[in-house]
Amino acid sequence: MSVSNLRIFLLISLFTLPIISCDRDKNDVIPDITVDFTITASDPEFYDLFYAPGTSVLISSAHRYLGQGTAGYDGNGIIIYNASEGLFYAYDRTCPHCFVTDDVSVAVDVDGIFISCPRCSTDYAIGSSGLPLNGPGQYYLKNYRTSFTGYSVRVWNRR
Repeated sequence: MSVSNLRIFLLISLFTLPIISCDRDKNDVIPDITVDFTITASDPEFYDLFYAPGTSVLISSAHRYLGQGTAGYDGNGIIIYNASEGLFYAYDRTCPHCFVTDDVSVAVDVDGIFISCPRCSTDYAIGSSGLPLNGPGQYYLKNYRTSFTGYSVRVWNRR
């Protein structure tokens, strides 16, 4: 009888493990848009981002020449942050708390190592995946994938 229970357990595990271990973003609140662009160190506008860890840049609709989705959700923009040599984070500028509670799209502001919403006053940590630190926000900022090749950073959200 224990062999039968083991088989049942293995079958259940086989079907539930992929479901609970799916690669899910920490924030599914902000709707997905197609984001796929690359910035390079040779562009003078991004020089500090590549060579000064702790700096960030705002990518907006003015940067459409870089690729798709540079304006982020609802045109609020995307923040790219250089956490350390070779480690970059990219966040959508839309405040997830305001989006969920009031159905409004509010662009957050970058202030050093914090990202703050001017409407709800939620502060997010820029160097730890957009974690809400204080204020009413419960959701992480929407993260985009990044890859660094030594002279460029690619930001995308589709596989």
